[in-house]
Amino acid sequence: MQIPFLDLKAQYNSLKEEIDEAIQEVVDSCAFAGGKFVAQFEESFAKFCQCDYAVGVGSGTEALWIALLALGIKPGDEVISVPNTFVATAEAIIFCGAKPVFVDIDEHTYNMDPNLIESAITPRTKAIIPVHIFGHMADMDPIMEIARTHNLYVVEDACQAHGAEYKGRRAGSIGDAGCFSFYPGKNLGAYGEAGAVVTNNKELAENIAKFRDHGQSEKYHHMTVGWNARMDGIQGAILNVKLKRLLDWNDARRQNAAIYDNLLTDIDDIRIPQEADYAKHVYHIYAIRVQNRDGLMTSLAENQIYCGIHYPLSVHLQEAYLKLGYKQSDLPVAEKAASEFLSLPMYPELAFEQQKQVKAKIQKYYQENLKRSGEQ
Repeated sequence: MQIPFLDLKAQYNSLKEEIDEAIQEVVDSCAFAGGKFVAQFEESFAKFCQCDYAVGVGSGTEALWIALLALGIKPGDEVISVPNTFVATAEAIIFCGAKPVFVDIDEHTYNMDPNLIESAITPRTKAIIPVHIFGHMADMDPIMEIARTHNLYVVEDACQAHGAEYKGRRAGSIGDAGCFSFYPGKNLGAYGEAGAVVTNNKELAENIAKFRDHGQSEKYHHMTVGWNARMDGIQGAILNVKLKRLLDWNDARRQNAAIYDNLLTDIDDIRIPQEADYAKHVYHIYAIRVQNRDGLMTSLAENQIYCGIHYPLSVHLQEAYLKLGYKQSDLPVAEKAASEFLSLPMYPELAFEQQKQVKAKIQKYYQENLKRSGEQ
C-alpha cells in the first residue's frame, strides 16, 4: 500500500467540478491580476479569521515582509522570533534591513517560549513574530502582554495555522497583523503561490494594499514606493471555493491526529505531538519525535510510506544566517527537536487503513532494531 506524504489530487478530485468552473469564470472575465475574485476572497477570509481586513498578496513570504514594512520595521531594528520555522520568517526580517533575534522554544508545543522574550529585548527591538508552528498556536496572552509593555508590534506567522485557535480566537486575529501562506500543501492551499495579511487596523490594511500594487492609491497614482505583490485572480477564485471546506478539513485532520495518537502511544521510541489546553491544533504537520530518524524514514520509504522533515536544521544554524553569530547549543530545545522531528502523512483524506499501516511499519522497525541491539 503506497501512502504519500500529501495527496493533493484526492482533494482536487473531490472539488473538480466546482474548481474547474471557478477557473473558467476567471478566464471568461479576464480578471487575472487582483480584481473581483481576490476581493471576494479577502472579504471571506477576513471574516473567517475574525478580523476586519484581509489583503491578498503573492505568497506567505511577501505577507510577512510587507506586514513588517507597513509597520515601519527598518534597517537597524531587531525583530524577535524563533529558529524552528521555515526560512521565510527570517528572510522577511532581513529584507526589511532588520536583524532577526532568536529565542528558544517550549519543549511541549514547539512554539516560542514567552519566558525567554524579555531577556532578548534591546533598545533596537521593534517587533515579535511568534510562529504558530505545525498548526498549533503560540501562547499569545503573555506574548501580547510583553509586547504592549515594551511598545512592540506583534506579527503572527500563521502560515501553517489556517483556522487554528487560541482560547477561541482564530490565528491571525490577536497580533497587530497575521500572515498566511496558501502554498498548495497548506490546510488552505492555492494552485500556485499566494498569501494574505489579516488585521483589524484599517490604516495598516490600506498601506499593505497600496504597497502590494506598486504603491498605487489608484491606477497610475503612486503614493509611495511599492512592489508587485498582487494575488492572482485564479488563486483568489480557487481559495474562495476551498475556504468553504476548511473547517471540515481541519476537523478531519484533527480526527486523523487523534487516530495517530491512539495508534502510536504505546510505542516507547517515539513522542507524539501535544496540544496545549489553550489551543485548537489544526495539524498542518503531524510531527513525531524519534530516535534514529534517518533509519526509520528510510525503512518507511522502502515500504512506500513517505514522510517529511520540518525542519532538519534550525534557521540560526543555516549557512546563510551564520553571520548573525549563533552557534550550536545556543538554542538547545529547538536544535534537539530539529534533530528528532519526523512528519508523518497527514491530510483530510488519509484513511484509517493507511494510518494503521504507518503504525505497523514504525512498530516493526523499532522491534527489529531492538532485536538487533539485543543480539550484539
